[in-house]
Amino acid sequence: MWISTAYAQDAAAGGATGMVMQLAPLILIFVVFYFLLIRPQQKKMKDHRAMLSQIKRGDKVVTAGGIVATIGKVTEGSDEIEAEIAPGVKITLVRGTIGSVIRPQAANDKG
Repeated sequence: MWISTAYAQDAAAGGATGMVMQLAPLILIFVVFYFLLIRPQQKKMKDHRAMLSQIKRGDKVVTAGGIVATIGKVTEGSDEIEAEIAPGVKITLVRGTIGSVIRPQAANDKG
């Protein structure tokens, strides 16, 4: 009973400062969460959209399902892309399912 009275007095005496001190850890957690998780994910999505918009005929791509294909026909207004996965085997891909573009390495590049 003695301790609960002390807590009640502390909460009443704090006023606005007490409220800010209670919210400060939550605000700090949100700021850290934003800079460590949300912002990098947004940047990654922006880079992926830019990569998808720059796809052109002849590019080698890897789909989200792991299929390696060579782009054959790109229609600018459409979301579909025609790709060749083997000689004479053409498929239609949805632009958003392309995971990455394979860039050929130059002979002088190390890595």
